[in-house]
Amino acid sequence: MEHITLLLGIVIVTALVFDFTNGFHDTANAMATTISTGALRPKTAVAMSAALNLVGAFLSVEVAKTISGGIINEQGIRVEVIFAALVGAILWNLLTWLLGLPSSSSHALFGGLIGAAVTSAGWSAVNGSTIVTKVLIPAVAAPLVAGLASMLATRLSYAIGSRTDEKTTAKGYRAGSIASAGLVSLAHGTNDAQKTMGIITLALVTGGVIAPGSNPPTWVIVSAGLAIALGTYLGGWRIIRTLGKGLTDLAPQQGFAAQTSAATAILASSHIGFSLSTTQVCSGAVMGAGLGRKGGVVRWSTATRMFAAWCLTLPAAGLVGAGAELLTKQGTWGKIATGVLLVAGAGVIWTLSRRKPVTVDNVNDVEAEPAGVVTAAIAAVTPPPAGPVVTADAATDAASGLKATIPAPDAGPSAEPTRPATV
Repeated sequence: MEHITLLLGIVIVTALVFDFTNGFHDTANAMATTISTGALRPKTAVAMSAALNLVGAFLSVEVAKTISGGIINEQGIRVEVIFAALVGAILWNLLTWLLGLPSSSSHALFGGLIGAAVTSAGWSAVNGSTIVTKVLIPAVAAPLVAGLASMLATRLSYAIGSRTDEKTTAKGYRAGSIASAGLVSLAHGTNDAQKTMGIITLALVTGGVIAPGSNPPTWVIVSAGLAIALGTYLGGWRIIRTLGKGLTDLAPQQGFAAQTSAATAILASSHIGFSLSTTQVCSGAVMGAGLGRKGGVVRWSTATRMFAAWCLTLPAAGLVGAGAELLTKQGTWGKIATGVLLVAGAGVIWTLSRRKPVTVDNVNDVEAEPAGVVTAAIAAVTPPPAGPVVTADAATDAASGLKATIPAPDAGPSAEPTRPATV
């Protein structure tokens, strides 16, 4: 076994930085609904999530094995390829965080890894069957399954509680949503922390430090768990706002249903080694909960931006990873340039984020979205409200060229203000 070289050490640190961004990028998955429904204070919620993410990191290594020995062929892959992959994943994570879009950190990592590996060794370096069965199929199926389960659970919750006191029911569901949010946090640590364990293990294998097929060393598990827990504690408030308030308005019953459905899907996939996107699962569950309540709505403009980010994640991170790998191939100066570009890109994104910061104090404030094209078109062709019946005297005045103003009937305090009808 060889010792860890300087380059390998840099790759390990970069992987832990990705794990940190994964933590604050995905805090919303576990705690957005709990915060938006008022079940927990924001700081308390992220602290609980951080602790359970750390615990979850020690529960399984199945997903780590999928990444370290399943997605790409270890033979012929250099340590620089892992570094380039992480550059693509980190920059995409930061960009979508800036935009407040709950995209997939997992797919960002996979995209960067695939792009860098193909650039380095060609398409033969990628295990296509593993990508299809353990990445792409779960990416499509998991949010649909979680969304459907959440919608049914929401309807069931409202049906069961229809004859009970609303305030008492809400308190019970808030308590339940805290428990289910803790389960999502545990599941997130089990699934997402392992991805960094897998990428570090892959780097150690390519660097000749450990044998192919080895489980992650204990220090890798501990460091990955701590990194994702720290990122979770800092809280990705921008994405928490989008998932908790920007996608739909959630009542405690809906929050409980969404969290329970998401946790079940994530834990089941972790057990069988599916490296799915916890972000997509939780987003699908939130949308299902929004549709499950009578009169509930989903803000499809926000959902459309999320879907676009989901579709772009793999190719975009792959292109950045491929470009970074082209740079690292140029020798020492290329590796240095790649690192400089990573730091510079992160700095620019951070600076832009300070223009309109989202913090623990304003995370539940949602700005009204401008009317979309369809809404504006409907408003343009909507006929005015019907005026009062024209009397014979008014008709006579109209025939003589005079205008009679008849006050509109009082519609009550909740109606929109009306102008006198002009006949």
